[in-house]
Amino acid sequence: MAELTIDRERCKGCGLCVRACPKHILAISRSFINRQGFHPAEITDSDACVACLSCALTCPDICFVIKK
Repeated sequence: MAELTIDRERCKGCGLCVRACPKHILAISRSFINRQGFHPAEITDSDACVACLSCALTCPDICFVIKK
C-alpha cells in the first residue's frame, strides 16, 4: 500500500492534482486555509492510492511525497 502525504502549507490549491488523479481521491479543502491563505489539496481516501505519481508529476509546487 502506498503512503501519500501533502505539504498543505506549500500547496496553493490550484487543483491540478485533483484533475490528474485517476482514482479521484484528492479534493480541495473547504475547511482548511493554510498560512498563505489558500485552500490546499487533501486526501479523501488514502487507502485507494495506487502510487501512480500523477499528482506529484502535475504539482507545480512539489507538495506531494509518495512512499510505496
